[in-house]
Amino acid sequence: MKTPTPNHRSVATVGIGGPVGSGKTSLVTELVPRLEDVDVGLIANDILTTEDADVLRERFAGDIPADLVAGVETGACPHTGIREDPSMNLERIDEFVERHPDLDLVIVESGGDNLAATFNPELADYFLFVISAAEGEDIPRKRGPGVTDADLLVINKTDLAPHVGADLDVMERDAKAVREGPTLLTDCRAGEGIDAVAEHVRSQVLFD
Repeated sequence: MKTPTPNHRSVATVGIGGPVGSGKTSLVTELVPRLEDVDVGLIANDILTTEDADVLRERFAGDIPADLVAGVETGACPHTGIREDPSMNLERIDEFVERHPDLDLVIVESGGDNLAATFNPELADYFLFVISAAEGEDIPRKRGPGVTDADLLVINKTDLAPHVGADLDVMERDAKAVREGPTLLTDCRAGEGIDAVAEHVRSQVLFD
C-alpha cells in the first residue's frame, strides 16, 4: 500500500492578518524566536511582490532553511488568497511538508482589506488579527470580521498610542465588548507582550 504524500493537513497552521502597517511582519520576527523548539515555515502574501518574504528570509537566515520561507503574489487584494481561494498558499505548504516532513508549524502572514482579512479554515487552524494603536482607538469599535472573528486579537504598536491620542484602556474595553476571544497588547519594537502571544499559539495550536 502506497504511503500517502505529506500535505498541508499534516502540519499545524497559524494565520496572521491585519491592515498594512499594523506590524504583522514585526510580530512574526519576534514570535518565531520564542518558538525556538518548533520547526517553523513562513509564508507571506502580497499583491505583486515578495518583499515581506524576502525580509523574513533575511531575518531568519541560518535559523530557518531558505526553502521554508515563501512569498505568494496574489495578483489581487491578498485576502482573496487566504479566504476565497487559498490554493496558492496550500500549495506552498504542501511543498514545505514534502521537503520537511517533520515540520511542526506554518505561519501564513497576509494583509488585505482594512478589517476583513480573515482566513479560510482550510488554511489556518488558528487566526491572529493585528491592528495598530496608531490607527486610532476606534478600530475595535468599527468591528469587521477580522476584529470580531479572530481567535486572538493583537493590538500592536502600543508605544505609539500617546503620540496619536489613543487610549489603550478604551481599545481593550471596546475589543472585549465586540468579541468573545482574547485580546493582547504588544510593542514589537520593545518585545513586550510577545511571550503571551507565543503562549497562545503553543496552547491552542501546538498543545505543548
